Formats: sequence, structure tokens, C-alpha cells
Amino acid sequence: MSFISVILALLLEQARPLKRGNIIHATMRAWVRWCTRTLDAGRPMHGWLVWGLAVGGPALAALAIYLLLQFLVGWPLAVLWSALVLYASLGFRQFSFHFTQIRDALAAGDDALANRLLADWLRTEAIDLPRTEIIGRVIENSVLASHRHVFAVLVWFSVLAALGLGPLGAVLYRLAEFVVRYWQHQSESNHQPVSVALMFDARKAWDVMDWLPARATAISFAVVGNFEEAIDAWRRYAQQGSPSNDGLVLAATGGAVNIALRGTDTRPYPPTQAAAAPLLDDVLAGRPTPELPHLAIVVGLVWRTVVMWVLLLALLTLARLLG
Repeated sequence: MSFISVILALLLEQARPLKRGNIIHATMRAWVRWCTRTLDAGRPMHGWLVWGLAVGGPALAALAIYLLLQFLVGWPLAVLWSALVLYASLGFRQFSFHFTQIRDALAAGDDALANRLLADWLRTEAIDLPRTEIIGRVIENSVLASHRHVFAVLVWFSVLAALGLGPLGAVLYRLAEFVVRYWQHQSESNHQPVSVALMFDARKAWDVMDWLPARATAISFAVVGNFEEAIDAWRRYAQQGSPSNDGLVLAATGGAVNIALRGTDTRPYPPTQAAAAPLLDDVLAGRPTPELPHLAIVVGLVWRTVVMWVLLLALLTLARLLG
């Protein structure tokens, strides 16, 4: 059933991607905002309470609806519900729009426009970046976006769906990523500063939630790219300091396509992995700097990984049916 849900969700996401500011995401923002205002009193115990309600509440609600549909109506509607929840949790087309615009500007030789488009995507002030750094940042943010909006969601969805928990994993991961990003933005903009305890607990939970998917994405990129170089970059990065999940994904990507990535700017994602930059400099030293043709290579890497995941899920489903 999980394979059918994944196929339906991917087809829906390609045919009709959710736009920024859609009602589903707006409802989740309102829910997280309410949880913060109501329960965040600044004490350590309140951090986990707010996080548990903001993330666990919608996840358990999605699971409850799935179980009710499965036992009271039948598996087809349960599969459809899982597909719809997964569709709302994915975001392939939401970041690919920015990627395409910047790539077209670079192809036309308009580096100034590419700088402005990159700043708009990252929600930062536009600065005059050299062409190679623009390309590098586009690749870094695109890879991390594909990891967080596609592959990691599929990992948690598949793992928990195999245990009979339907779309629980997809909602848990998506909201765990969203609350860190949302609370960080609210604190920086002073719209609704959150307590230190809440940010600490949310980041800690996020690092745990992203541990398995980051390694799944890294090994997937290695399989569909240059396996030996990707694994070597992964190993060398893991041996230096305290490896971050983002840094591991970027190290594997740099090895898989043979380019130097710095990991200098991962906005609009949680800025908890800034230490990846100097480590990646050492790991990926000596590789070519990113150029325009590398954008197409990275796109191919991502799409091959998507196909590999779909085929893997199909084989697992077939083995389960035959077994």
C-alpha cells in the first residue's frame, strides 16, 4: 500500500504542486503559532511539551484517520489518505521553481539577476557574488532541499508505513523540519521570539529525526553517482570533528559529481549546521569549482535517485506480496 501511496503522491506533486501560502501550510503555521503562544513559558520542560504538541498532534491525527479508514471503510481509502498526506508533505516543485529561474538567468549570462533570484530564494539581502559561488550555493541549497522535501520524507514514510503506521512518518519529519525553521525565523525577526529551551529541544529533535534520512540520501547519491568518490568524501568528512547531517549530504554530493562544495549558506533551513563549511573545504579540496554544466549533472543525480527509490519500493512491495 505504501508503494501505491508514493506513486500517487509523486504524480500529484508533479501535476499540481502546492503553492507557497496554501491552506494546508497556513493551517500548520497557525497551529504551531498557537502552541507556542499558549505553552512556551521558557522552562526546560515546556520545550518538549510545545514540540510534542506542535509536531506530534497533527502526526497522531493523520495516523488516527488512516487507521479509522483502514478498519471501518477499507484499504483503498486508507491508501488514498496516505497519498494525500504524503503529497502535502513533499515539496519537489516548490524549490525546483527557484532552481530553474536561477539556472536560466545564468545561462543567459545575467549574473546580476541570478544574484537577486538567489537572495529571494534564501530570503536574504542580495550581494554581489561571483558566478562560481552563485552556482555553488544553488547546488548546495537544491541538494538539501531535495533531501528534506523528497528523500527524507520518503524514508520516514516508508519505514513507519512498513510498521502499519501509515503516513505518520511523513508528518513527523515534515513538521520537525518546519518548526525549527519557523521558530528560528520568528526569533530573528522578533515577531514571536521563542524561549532558548524550546529552540534547543527543537534543534535536538531535528538532528535526531534527520540522522537516518541524511545517511539514506548520502548512500543513494553514491549509488547513482560516483560511488567510490562519494563514499570516500563521506568517510573523510565523518572523521573530522562532529559531522553534521547537512555536511554529510553535501560531502557525498560533492564526491558523487566531483565538485567542491563549501556548505556556506543553507538558508532557508535551520542554521544549525554552519560548522560544515571548513570541514567540507578540507574534504572536497582539489575538486573542480562548480560551473554551469554541473547544474544539469546535479539535476540528473536527483532524478536518478528518485527513480531508484521508486524501483526499490516496488521491489520491496513485490517481495512482500510474493512472500
